[in-house]
Amino acid sequence: MATQATGADPATTQDAADTKGTTATRAAATAPRTAGAGRARTSAKGEQTRARLIAAARILLAGGEAGRFTTRNVAALSGVSHGMCHYHFADRSDLIVAVVADIRPEWIAPLEEAVADPGGYAERAERVLTLLTRPESPDLARLHAALHWLALNDERVRVALEAEYGRWRSCFVRLFRALVDERGGDTDPAPLGEAFAAAVDGIAAIGSLDGTVDAALVLRTLLDSLASTVGPRR
Repeated sequence: MATQATGADPATTQDAADTKGTTATRAAATAPRTAGAGRARTSAKGEQTRARLIAAARILLAGGEAGRFTTRNVAALSGVSHGMCHYHFADRSDLIVAVVADIRPEWIAPLEEAVADPGGYAERAERVLTLLTRPESPDLARLHAALHWLALNDERVRVALEAEYGRWRSCFVRLFRALVDERGGDTDPAPLGEAFAAAVDGIAAIGSLDGTVDAALVLRTLLDSLASTVGPRR
């Protein structure tokens, strides 16, 4: 993933200026409360507000607004005051990182479950292939594209996204670890898993431009080829 900066992002500069006026709002919102029930209601309301802000951020990013993405725009879309937005998220980067975490259940968690659920290697591989060949929602695809673009100029976003992709790639390493455990031998599953992850990523990129590629056939062929290298030394 490219990490070099390509110049200051105007949206980031605007957010930095906007953040300066939010100290009083944050201090008031964090003042001690004495009633237990009141704290519970406030906490629940706060979680709802935070969720609304993340949902609005996702809408803007998936709608191609990454270049003009600011906390002020997110607050306006979600119907929350700009000061309250900065109570929940310190700055624009903080909000984007929250979006990175928010989409995890939609692309990483199912893969982790497919590998971790009971069964031998063949069953796990079949579950993984089923997930990988399922069409990705257009919004999620656009979100990934926007997050990659933002990561080019924002180190915190890059680090968060890199960690998520590391977690995603580790699923394929664990899949091949299951095969090594099943067949025996001392094959290192890491290169096999990383190679398959790279292929999955590449097929997804190609498929976004060329719908004629049979992703299911390509991935199954590659998975079978990599699996054939695993076994006891003779």
